[in-house]
Amino acid sequence: MATLLAPTPRLDAPAALPPLPNDGDAPRRPRAVIAGAGPAGLTAAWELLDRTDVVPVVCEATDATGGIAQTFVHHGNRIDIGGHRFFSKSERVMRWWFNVLPLQGAPAADTAAMGHEIDYATHAVVRWLCPELAPDGDVGPVTRPAPDPEREDAVMLQRPRLSRIFYRRRFFPYPLAITLGVAARLGWVNTVAIGLSYLKARLFPRKDETYLDAFFVNRFGRRLYETFFRDYTEKVWGVPCHEIRADWGAQRVKGLSLTRAVTQAVRDLFTTTAEKRREERETSLITRFFYPKFGPGQMWETVAAQVRTAGGTVRHLTEVVGVRLTDGRVSHVTVEDARTRRRETLACDWFFSTMPIRRLVEIMDPPPPPNVREVAAGLRYRDFMTVGLLVRKLAVQEHGRRTPAARVPDNWIYVQEGDVRVGRVQVFNNWSPYMVADPERTVWIGLEYFVNAGDDLWETPDADMIAFGIEEMVRIGFLDREDVLDGCVLRMPKAYPAYVGTYERLDEVRDWASSIPNLILVGRNGMHRYNNQDHSMLTAMLAVDEIAAGGEDFSRLWDVNLEMVYHEEPGEAASVQRR
Repeated sequence: MATLLAPTPRLDAPAALPPLPNDGDAPRRPRAVIAGAGPAGLTAAWELLDRTDVVPVVCEATDATGGIAQTFVHHGNRIDIGGHRFFSKSERVMRWWFNVLPLQGAPAADTAAMGHEIDYATHAVVRWLCPELAPDGDVGPVTRPAPDPEREDAVMLQRPRLSRIFYRRRFFPYPLAITLGVAARLGWVNTVAIGLSYLKARLFPRKDETYLDAFFVNRFGRRLYETFFRDYTEKVWGVPCHEIRADWGAQRVKGLSLTRAVTQAVRDLFTTTAEKRREERETSLITRFFYPKFGPGQMWETVAAQVRTAGGTVRHLTEVVGVRLTDGRVSHVTVEDARTRRRETLACDWFFSTMPIRRLVEIMDPPPPPNVREVAAGLRYRDFMTVGLLVRKLAVQEHGRRTPAARVPDNWIYVQEGDVRVGRVQVFNNWSPYMVADPERTVWIGLEYFVNAGDDLWETPDADMIAFGIEEMVRIGFLDREDVLDGCVLRMPKAYPAYVGTYERLDEVRDWASSIPNLILVGRNGMHRYNNQDHSMLTAMLAVDEIAAGGEDFSRLWDVNLEMVYHEEPGEAASVQRR
């Protein structure tokens, strides 16, 4: 059994690093140095090339492309870190994705076997999925050939979405729906207790919703909060809910009551098929999503290659180690080659930072004010581990349904069990059959652990961590030990900016950064905000909008992902978006 992650074949990882632009005396075009080749950084690079005369230089500290949205490969089996569904409330983002990878026009390898219902790329489907592509209400004939995923690689798949909660060794729907079946699985005594607890919360709500426990209890009652929300949330963040700022909950939890969830369950009984289809579109395609054939990394590897072709620079193993201010503006950025430790200094007109705020503040010259350094030092992060397991079949199965390799149909499963430390299980076959070397005879799963760098799991040797993951899956009945064929471990530091520590003082960092006109904070870690990739992309797009307009006011970037209603949740459901 393998214990180390195999090198990832990438479209944009040359054997020799390309030279950085020369800063001689010759006139040069305006330059933007971009720290990080994730969704925000690469979106910024492409938008600059497409809409301005600014030349982007993307410096990525690792050898990977896509940040947390990269794709790892182990013995032909691919891992998506955390799971990245491609669907956005933003029409601009949707159009951008489809311009890079067109929607499939023929069945994928597992379409028939899994019983998927897919709307292929015809003009009618495009009109329904992306009306922004047809502002007049009619797209006419499809002008771009719709690729066959069995024959072509540059393709965006349409995939059914199914996520469930695993609790008491049983599956529960996710988002949580109040049905007779759920009540039966919970037990009627517990169900009645949940109802009474909710009534109490409505009659006597907590006035202070600063922290997440009060936020949850006021919306769902203490009993339901303790049953489905508390343990998982604390597993993710590693701290009690009463220490987590409610901002996170406001972005991930629909501001609805349990009463509305019950009302919706009743209303669904009388909703026509046409109405349900319209609601699907209005609620951001809750039952389906889009996904690159080879995982999210394929999107960003393709974009990186296009940036290079268009005249930009994307250089890996190149870390930004210094940012110099001259007359209150970023004038130079120093980078270090990870292979040679050679340092170079680049003049720049704009600096986009997607690096963690803590690190950015550390490398500023001159240093920021003491209060900014204090806030940055106190920001906390949650790190992430995935244990990939290749198995012949899963022991837990969907009753009455035959599937390839006897697998469940879920994209991911939230593990609510208190006797294991795994937080979520991904079934990569169901994201895309092309993520798995042999999808007909094997199941490729990812066990996700939320950790802190340096803790016991993070420091566990790979072989021992694989054995640990297998033991946990056997304990809860997910698989049989003898069915495990292969495994690997990958670690992702600073995967989640945490809403604890000095987060409540983040505005002090924001105000300082805003005082530097050409310093632009974008992306998840760059803004210390729990953004999805479409949010990160939008921050980069809005920044380039401002540059293209000749301005230097980037305040509206902070308005992205502030909506109280999370855009990937159903219109009327009490639910938590847990990624």
